[in-house]
Amino acid sequence: MRALMGYIAGLLFGLGLAIGGMTDPARVLAFLDIFGAWDPTLIFVLGGAVATTFVGYRLVLRREQPLVAQGFHLPTRRDLDGRLIGGAALFGIGWGLSGYCPGPAFASIAGITAPLVAMLVAMIGGWFLARRLPATS
Repeated sequence: MRALMGYIAGLLFGLGLAIGGMTDPARVLAFLDIFGAWDPTLIFVLGGAVATTFVGYRLVLRREQPLVAQGFHLPTRRDLDGRLIGGAALFGIGWGLSGYCPGPAFASIAGITAPLVAMLVAMIGGWFLARRLPATS
């Protein structure tokens, strides 16, 4: 049941990204180009995601446990360290250069392009690099 729920959640996420236009790197890059030919349409996608998450977390966390798990797995750390800040900076740079972030990149694999391959290779390289860096606590 847990795997089925994960599949359904991933499918809904991917469909939402595709329907919302987040899998179109040109649209994403136009949204990020606030001093050029800015395309504000994705603000509605981002706003809908923030509103859904805000309401959803408040409703779900009222429950004693999830529907298909023994308990909630919530982050406990609240500190900022170099790995987090560096990773966020690299994520932003990569997103701004390619127009892809991980979710839309995976949702776009069916229409593979050279920039998408470059982004996926860089992302996988970043995962390996992050595992080699010393963890801080």
